[in-house]
Amino acid sequence: MIAKRGAHVVEARPPRGPVQRPSMLEGADEVATYIEDASRFPGGRTERVYLPRTEGEVAWVLREEPRVLPQGAQSSLTGGAVPDGDAVLQTSRMDAVGPIEGDRVRVGPGVALVTLAQRLVEADRFYPPAPTFDGAFVGGTVATNAAGAATWKYGTTRRWVEGLTVVLASGEVLDLERGAVTASPEGTFEVVAVDGSVTVVSVPGYAMPEVPKCSAGYHAAPGMDLVDLFIGSEGTLGVVTEVTLRLLEEPPAVLWCLVPLRSEAAGVELVGSLRDRSRLTWMDPEGGGIDVRAIEHVDRRSIEILREEGKDRETGITFGEHLAMMLLVALEVPRAMDAEAATEAMAAFAEGRRPPSSDLGASAIVALLRILDGYDVAEDTLVAMPGDARRAGQLFAVREAVPVAVNHRVEKAKREVDAGIHKVAADMIVPYERFGEMMDVYREAFGSRGLDVAIWGHISDGNVHPNVIPSSLADVTSGEEAILELGREVVARGGSPLAEHGVGRNPLKQALLRQLYGEEGIEQMRATRRALDPAGKLARGVLFPHEDR
Repeated sequence: MIAKRGAHVVEARPPRGPVQRPSMLEGADEVATYIEDASRFPGGRTERVYLPRTEGEVAWVLREEPRVLPQGAQSSLTGGAVPDGDAVLQTSRMDAVGPIEGDRVRVGPGVALVTLAQRLVEADRFYPPAPTFDGAFVGGTVATNAAGAATWKYGTTRRWVEGLTVVLASGEVLDLERGAVTASPEGTFEVVAVDGSVTVVSVPGYAMPEVPKCSAGYHAAPGMDLVDLFIGSEGTLGVVTEVTLRLLEEPPAVLWCLVPLRSEAAGVELVGSLRDRSRLTWMDPEGGGIDVRAIEHVDRRSIEILREEGKDRETGITFGEHLAMMLLVALEVPRAMDAEAATEAMAAFAEGRRPPSSDLGASAIVALLRILDGYDVAEDTLVAMPGDARRAGQLFAVREAVPVAVNHRVEKAKREVDAGIHKVAADMIVPYERFGEMMDVYREAFGSRGLDVAIWGHISDGNVHPNVIPSSLADVTSGEEAILELGREVVARGGSPLAEHGVGRNPLKQALLRQLYGEEGIEQMRATRRALDPAGKLARGVLFPHEDR
């Protein structure tokens, strides 16, 4: 039960259970595993790693340590999980999954998405947000408002979080349920401490871009829910110790299609058609239309790299010559549909027959194939039938092979050319109606600097990840200049230069955050943070540089 005095007031409570020191690791060998994340951000260092199991143990760490970095699966691509002299608060042992009650489940922050999915299958439930890495912890996905391929249909993590338990920097605890505490008309919350003192927390006043994904600092909106202030805050406002997630019943079956295209413009137009037709289906689920969950894409240069790296042999799929783009389309069909029924639907399309109007799955497959046929790609499309996990994995491996191959080339250049070379990549989104135009802008920004670049991503959202393939340290510098230029172009088109990976400690990401909201916006975020963490104890240097005051 949440204790509150008004719609914008919340009362903190003491932690439940003993407030005691958790298990701790010390010494260079013991802590070495915890000083880096997937970004390979340099300079990680810590003297202590705490492994709490309870909110009381989390509270002890926050009361006793002057600087604390919450850390989960270390899958951050922005350095957000790399300690800079902080004590690390590692959440891996906070991995309880509570009973599934209807469409809700309460989980610890250390629960991996893959573990959650396995538990939910047993209960015939489905958690739709799908970040690409299923080893990510729930706490980390909340911290970054993580998104992924299925955001097009299901939205980001924010949409599925119904409640949080958060330990503040003071060691006191907030229990938050969506809809219970919202910002006042003046844009403030009041947090009542255990001793009765009141802290006023102001919501930043900037306007966020209206795009499906935005992992760019603190959420801000008139009348916003207090739950949303902590989602996407990257551990700088409190430590999440429990999360209530909303679930769906009966996960649908999925038919996967790998679609080759010889024209990028045609591909962008095709995706627009699939988006439009899917929206119509969402408005009339019984109308027999298509229901696309996600569309991934890789561009011409990505396909060339796959061929150069021999990934056609590795994945078992041949990449045709002169392709401009490949799309990976996930079509949802009724759960009961199996491979035999899907094969019959494809035969109906080939023979020009209409499937029975009552068979929504067959109607969806035929409708999809007709759209593809309008772009003259139906015959070349590779399909994984519902339930064929092996074939689906083979198709998805094509998409996943691209970042692996590019990262391999970056590491090779770092090893053989210059140790200062590192990954230079963007994570940007624009409204889809500006996507085709923006692809030209991406290429011009990199091409005018003579840079080799591969572009892939979640095209159904208009979210892409341009990656520079450096051959020298100068390419790294030029690539970062290009990304800053592109950040301005994205913002000018109503997009976000920080779509789904967050900001972390990465100086380039932090510069993009300043581009998006300006110095005034950064100061508003600092003020929000100071209200809840006046000493700057939590995740110091994440989102923006620390300011000694």
